[in-house]
Amino acid sequence: MPNFCAAPNCTRKSTQSDLAFFRFPRDPDRCQKWVENCRRVDLEDKTPDQLNKHYRLCAQHFEDSMICKSSPYRTILRESAVPTIFDLTSHLNNPGRSRKRIKELTEEEIRLLKERKYDAVVPEQENHKVSGDNMEAEELQLVHVGKGPALTAEEKENKDYLKSLFEILILMGKQNIPLEGGNTDVPAGIFIPDSFQALLEYRINSGDDVLRKRFETTAVNLEYCSRTQQRHMLEICESCIRDEILREVRDANFFSLVTEDAISLGGEDHMPVFIRFIDETNNLREEFLGFQPCESDAKSLALNFHSTITEKWGLNMDYCRGQAYVTSSGLSSSMKFVASQLLEMYPQAVHTLSSTCALNIWLSKSIPISGISIVLGTLKDVYSFFLHLPQLKVELERTISLLFQDNEDKAADLNKIVQTEWISRHDTFEIIVSLLQAFILCLDKIASDNSFKCTSRAFVLSSALSDFDFIVTCVILKNALSFTRAFGKNLQGNTSDIFSAANSLTAVLHSLNEIKENIEVYHEFWFEEATDLAEKLNVLVRPPSRFRTMQLPNLQPALTAETFYKEALSVPTVQYVIQGLKDIFSEQHLKALKCLSLVPSVMGQQKFNTSEEHNTDMYKCDLPNPDTLSAELHCWRVKWKHRGKDVDLPSNIYESLHLSDIKFFPNVFALLKVLCILPVIKVDNGKNEVGRKRLRAYLENTSVEHRSSQLAMVNIHYDAKHDLDLMVDTYITMYEDHRPVPNSEMSEEV
Repeated sequence: MPNFCAAPNCTRKSTQSDLAFFRFPRDPDRCQKWVENCRRVDLEDKTPDQLNKHYRLCAQHFEDSMICKSSPYRTILRESAVPTIFDLTSHLNNPGRSRKRIKELTEEEIRLLKERKYDAVVPEQENHKVSGDNMEAEELQLVHVGKGPALTAEEKENKDYLKSLFEILILMGKQNIPLEGGNTDVPAGIFIPDSFQALLEYRINSGDDVLRKRFETTAVNLEYCSRTQQRHMLEICESCIRDEILREVRDANFFSLVTEDAISLGGEDHMPVFIRFIDETNNLREEFLGFQPCESDAKSLALNFHSTITEKWGLNMDYCRGQAYVTSSGLSSSMKFVASQLLEMYPQAVHTLSSTCALNIWLSKSIPISGISIVLGTLKDVYSFFLHLPQLKVELERTISLLFQDNEDKAADLNKIVQTEWISRHDTFEIIVSLLQAFILCLDKIASDNSFKCTSRAFVLSSALSDFDFIVTCVILKNALSFTRAFGKNLQGNTSDIFSAANSLTAVLHSLNEIKENIEVYHEFWFEEATDLAEKLNVLVRPPSRFRTMQLPNLQPALTAETFYKEALSVPTVQYVIQGLKDIFSEQHLKALKCLSLVPSVMGQQKFNTSEEHNTDMYKCDLPNPDTLSAELHCWRVKWKHRGKDVDLPSNIYESLHLSDIKFFPNVFALLKVLCILPVIKVDNGKNEVGRKRLRAYLENTSVEHRSSQLAMVNIHYDAKHDLDLMVDTYITMYEDHRPVPNSEMSEEV
């Protein structure tokens, strides 16, 4: 179906013209300006969402400065674009012509339109002066602001030069080439070009006339482009790529935020931040937005995180519907504070789990006990050790097969497990207890075999696993988290399993409270299991070194190892697990999960006796027609209850969103889209994990000292469209003081 232009006296449509057509913006203030400038009476009573969905303006009604061509196939508007070019008089010469209803303006409205039109033009362009003080309103609307003056030869040369520099920086980001290069120890007085300058010289030697002309009189041992200028240009690259993503997010309306565990960047810890949204093709996207510095103070972290999201990146948090944070124990408490602060300001930004992190791993990371943090770090080191060298994994599989030669089925199962990312599973602690002997035997063999180049590392890891403190901590975590294992597995399962989990939390908490009340009995069994395993591995049963120096005021003077681990580990672990579940599964969170009864497969599982309306109250303001929700939900149930025998029930949100007749259920469609972006919901459509995988690849392939937040953004979004003209214009506008000196000045300096 073609798009028709909504402007008065404009008959253009998309099938007759190669002009771009733009939707009315959803932002109420900006949308109001569009409507006022159009002077269409019949548009004034429509909401921004209605205008955005049903009305377009063609590119002829916008100044050239307001339009950007991000690629040969895509034209977009700038954030502040307002239409100012309209023909409001041609209908006067043809009264019988069918036309859109045009609103007559008062003198005050004419004055305001004139001011707004003037302000909408960028400073570099000149406004055509309006002659005469008695110009009629129609004549005012016909004034077309002319294009700015032509660039001088020097300005054009400078822009071409900057464009070449941006091309080099984008190439370095895409190919993951560090700016500094590999030259670390350079003798004093010797100039060796870094990676950027080497690529710049290569382009000059390859025939780039713009660069050759710029530097032909420059000394060869001078820095062609300062590090400050490179940093500024990279910041603009990063900002332009992020703006492209955020334009799609604004079109999608609703979104959720997800952070991953901190990584080292520039000598400091930073959290990667991702954004989840449904794009225009109804596919779930999870895109990398950038890095957030990790402040040591929780209040500072909350303040800076909010300011980065809203002020620096320009996101409207009123449209945030979910937030999830995957962090280690050192940062976990701070991020809980961040979540609570955001919830106070934005009550619909539900704090949930992330679908990428198993519940038991999330719970163990959030327990502020140093022994547990050490165990998690050791497990990560062991996993990485066997991951990067294939021959080590082969040796581990051989050890497992020999150790369990009497039980071939178990050996085969364990060998399959070590091929997976076993440190991120819901049963990780069961796995490590089952494989601990195999890991120690394999590491000992590697440590004593000089044919391997990592003998010292193997010895260190074997010593860490052979410590009783490590063993007892793993055993206690395995048992304490066994009551949340099935619950967590369901949360990472299909939609029906997630819905079941939302209704089983009470039973899980009841079981954990029973453990808490009878911790003496449970701990006795747990500690006995740990000592038996230690004896099997010939590990001495003893408390950790901190046992002798640690003074617990509520303990008896004669402190045994069993009592120590009960008070220092078992009791607080169970308490933190219970509190962690209560914190993350708020009433809002559970209501959202229970809304999954909208998915037809869940309806069928519940014999179509579900009642969604009560749980959907929290999303009523997000619905296009909330007054008809009850009737629409009834029709939705009837549709699937009385379906044909050959019609299968959609099994998840993704399938439901892509139903051919979903448009006839606008409220259900809106609810499904909001539910889909919740971080806890796992959608296997093959697209939403791309950004996370690319970030992981960047971190694995880049040494810590060479990591850059800006280059990471370019590398992860290597397939993004880059508007070089926009980048150059932005750079000239923002950093005039850092513009390169002309050739004549450079020659004099040389």
